Amino acid sequence: MTMESSHEPDLDAIATVIDEAEVFVVRFALIDQRLLVDTRPNGDGDPYIKMVRPASSAEERYRFLQRERPGTALPEQITVFQWPRDMQAMKALGIGKHIEQRLIAVGGEQFAVNVEMAFSEAQRYERGDIIAAIQGTEGYETLWERTD
Repeated sequence: MTMESSHEPDLDAIATVIDEAEVFVVRFALIDQRLLVDTRPNGDGDPYIKMVRPASSAEERYRFLQRERPGTALPEQITVFQWPRDMQAMKALGIGKHIEQRLIAVGGEQFAVNVEMAFSEAQRYERGDIIAAIQGTEGYETLWERTD
């Protein structure tokens, strides 16, 4: 299922962030969780990609990075961009592959597994959110209810 948006992403600007930012966060329109990507190698030479909870401030995100990546210096900045569509569109438009290629350049071919795990987790969150919307569970309200 692909969800359309009236606001198409600026793919060139996003590609520039992926190519140039050391650390970036992808905010999704459909889910609260964020995709955190740190392209800097840690002591083992590995970059970082993971779905994370939203942070209430930049300071909170820096503290999170400090806990998650001990021994890796804090970045000078964290770039954030909004992805207005679903993960399927991110993959179809080549953004997912672009992120994967950037991280493979740092962590090696084996790092593709980490990228796929993060993307799969994002898709699970999306499916869960769609189900919650359909069922009218917490955070959603049904417009029509079955009257059996």
